[in-house]
Amino acid sequence: MGILNLTPDSFSDGGQFLSPEDAVTHARHMLEQGAQIIDLGGESTRPGSEPVSEQDELARVLPVIERLLKEDFVLSLDTTKPAVALAGLQAGISILNDVSGGNQEMLEHASRFQAGYVVMHTQGSPQTMQDSPKYDDVVDEVRAFFDAKAEDLQALELPRLWIDPGIGFGKTLEHNLALMRELDELIDPRWGILLGSSRKSWIDHLCNAPDPLDRLGGSLCSALAGVARGAEIIRAHDVRETVQALEVAKGLALIDPTE
Repeated sequence: MGILNLTPDSFSDGGQFLSPEDAVTHARHMLEQGAQIIDLGGESTRPGSEPVSEQDELARVLPVIERLLKEDFVLSLDTTKPAVALAGLQAGISILNDVSGGNQEMLEHASRFQAGYVVMHTQGSPQTMQDSPKYDDVVDEVRAFFDAKAEDLQALELPRLWIDPGIGFGKTLEHNLALMRELDELIDPRWGILLGSSRKSWIDHLCNAPDPLDRLGGSLCSALAGVARGAEIIRAHDVRETVQALEVAKGLALIDPTE
């Protein structure tokens, strides 16, 4: 899953793809590099980010969706707003990526349009989530969160469902590492697993890499570990390098070659 941020303030590439032309060009590049899904979003959810209006978010995403769907891209829309989700589905997107933790109205929209759905775990809002995240056992609590939602999600009969443990969303470094080390504890036939660890600040905390563009090595390592421990989708900024690393890992039998 290639990341396409249509925002001025995303943590690693904010402002790079504000024009629809630049966004479409980047999406084409990611497709050529091996992306199977393009995940686009018009509102940053980095720690401390401020929300934007529905109108602003729609103005950022709809022109790009319309252009990309003419070229037969598989699109995922990263949003927390039901109205934006509905507009994206009406335009033809295939997957909703909901970082709010499973908004019921968005779930109903996904069911109505028979779209795939990604539900992410988070603790708090982007404005406050990194202030003081606390868990007794982060892996058990994240698993319990998804188990509690499973019955309602299954009742909607969504064609595909993925869970995202929410690396960096209301988690300390140790919480993030515990989830990535024990990702296989979240494996379940009811859902696939999406891992979004690319370029995030947990890498800086381990490797002294304050610039997100200097976190490629850590991102690749987490992608390999994620697939080895059950991730079905890797959400990545650096598509070419991630695909290459995964192909080499398959060749070396470090991960299942059928994945």
